[in-house]
Amino acid sequence: MKQFTYSKALERLPEQFFAKLVDKVKRAEAGGKEMINLGQGNPDQPTPPFVTESLKRAVDNEVYHKYSPFKGFPFLKRSVANFYKREYDVDLDPETEVAIMFGSKTGLVEVSQCFLDEGDTALVPDPGYPDYWSGVAMANANMEKMPLFKGNQFLPQYDQISEETLHKAKLMFLNYPNNPTAATATKAFFEETIDVANKHDICVVHDFAYGAIGFDGEKPLSFLQVPGAKNVGVEMYTMSKTFNMAGWRVAFAVGNKSVIQALELVQDHYYVSLFGAVQEAAAEALDNGEESVKELVELYETRRNQLVEGFRDIGWRVDAPQGSFFMWLEIPEGFTSESFADYLIDEIGIVVAPGVGFGEYGEGYVRIGLLESEERLREAIDRFRTLSFTNQ
Repeated sequence: MKQFTYSKALERLPEQFFAKLVDKVKRAEAGGKEMINLGQGNPDQPTPPFVTESLKRAVDNEVYHKYSPFKGFPFLKRSVANFYKREYDVDLDPETEVAIMFGSKTGLVEVSQCFLDEGDTALVPDPGYPDYWSGVAMANANMEKMPLFKGNQFLPQYDQISEETLHKAKLMFLNYPNNPTAATATKAFFEETIDVANKHDICVVHDFAYGAIGFDGEKPLSFLQVPGAKNVGVEMYTMSKTFNMAGWRVAFAVGNKSVIQALELVQDHYYVSLFGAVQEAAAEALDNGEESVKELVELYETRRNQLVEGFRDIGWRVDAPQGSFFMWLEIPEGFTSESFADYLIDEIGIVVAPGVGFGEYGEGYVRIGLLESEERLREAIDRFRTLSFTNQ
């Protein structure tokens, strides 16, 4: 069969590192090994019933059997604005400061198409979510890494970035609570970010995918809660993690009007918005999901405490994550993050995500998800207990 030549944009896309991990797991399972997958980032709980019931009712509404408005239904934008006011005391104009998106993954790739030309520079966290790289690659722009180190609470250090790089940068990606490190941001850090962005005319994109998930009574800080944030960028929020709606592909961007306008413009050329019934169910979740979110966070915190206690009991030094549904664990000496992940698959049937898959500075760590039942997590700790290693 004829093989057609890919465009240069596709050839620039980074390798999907975790596709290799999936293949390794499949081979192990084919060999009869029972796996416990702690490497995934896919929520394990169902969408709350009040949301699915809303969808079932809305499906019969013939208004939704036609193309939706290009920019989404106004009622969903109003629900987004009300949600931000209730949760973060942030005022948003639904018409000009909210964009509805096909999942935040899509928006995070699209924003690079909106603001980067060939040769432009984007600042990305390392380790970080790999799809930031994808958007930059498709725009044929340059990527400058902002290393995240434990000694700085996994926050970028702007004074370590050259003035030349900051001057060239047009876009900056941030993500707190952070995937993969589970760190959270402080108001002082966001204030510094705003100062840097204003000084160098950088558009900030804060990926707030795990915004609802904070522990020990601490609620993660929205970038837009900090004065001046709206002037320099946007925040992207997905329904996937907060409301267990990962398969629904609903998200939104909020903040700077010019960025919202650009996102809506590029989406006008890609999509005709989301199915209206899905938008109605998303609005229902935003309007009435407070109790379900509280229960979900309590579940993740219980799992977090279980794993932290279990790992410490077997002599593995771990820091309790501050947010997200991940743990970021230092690996034992003598391994790379990838070889340690392979070792766990082969020896005890445990899947973790190698840190190097999230960037150069993820080496030395693995990511574990809080996305299995307490029973399965107990089994995972018991399997770890059979190994003789320590990261002390």
